[in-house]
Amino acid sequence: MMPDTLPPEAHILVVEDDGEMRTLIAKFLRQNGYRVTGARDGREMWETLGNAPVDLILLDVMLPGQSGLDLTRALRAKTRVPIIMVTARGDETDRIVGLELGADDYIPKPFSRPELLARIRAVLRRVQPAEEAPVAGLVGDRILFAGWALDTRRRELAAPDGTSVDLSGGEYDMLLAFCEHPQRVLSRDQLLDLARNRVSDSIDRSVDVMVSRLRRKLEPTEQSPALIKTIRGAGYMFIPAVTRG
Repeated sequence: MMPDTLPPEAHILVVEDDGEMRTLIAKFLRQNGYRVTGARDGREMWETLGNAPVDLILLDVMLPGQSGLDLTRALRAKTRVPIIMVTARGDETDRIVGLELGADDYIPKPFSRPELLARIRAVLRRVQPAEEAPVAGLVGDRILFAGWALDTRRRELAAPDGTSVDLSGGEYDMLLAFCEHPQRVLSRDQLLDLARNRVSDSIDRSVDVMVSRLRRKLEPTEQSPALIKTIRGAGYMFIPAVTRG
């Protein structure tokens, strides 16, 4: 197994109402160098978030009171902390809705411990500051396209009018993949690979959901210029020219 290159003791909040499952997950993650806090429901989740910084939330969909989907919506209104949804195997609807609401990834039950660890590591790597690959041989921390500016050091997106646009970890990675391969047709599989979002089985619609979320932010009105073009039967193309500055 590859060594974990993440900072030690990343804090993971496990929101799971099944006490035995919560204990097993917490024990496994602690054995792999993470600090873990367990929560049975939304109330305990909010209490933890109010008392200590959290690096990632592992959030079960089926919870008493507010569901994991309700909590994802509420979390995204307040914070950009990465969220991995835990869904019932085969329940594609929950996965799609979770991604639409801003979750960064999902894992279906029952899952293997290696897959859980791989998905957590992948999501945490995506939110760590890192050196980004240059676009077309150019250098610089800002990627510029159609008046927009993506700061790869701060992982921030600025609209043409200068306002800041929030991006989830998955949205940032998808936009970066487009910016690094502009004016090229990219299949869904290529986008999954380029966005570093493939750990095990993924569903094609997860790419469609992420692209839809990006479009709502990059093309907020009917008068906004189209930046992402759907290529029927092939995938997507990022239309604007891209430079670094």
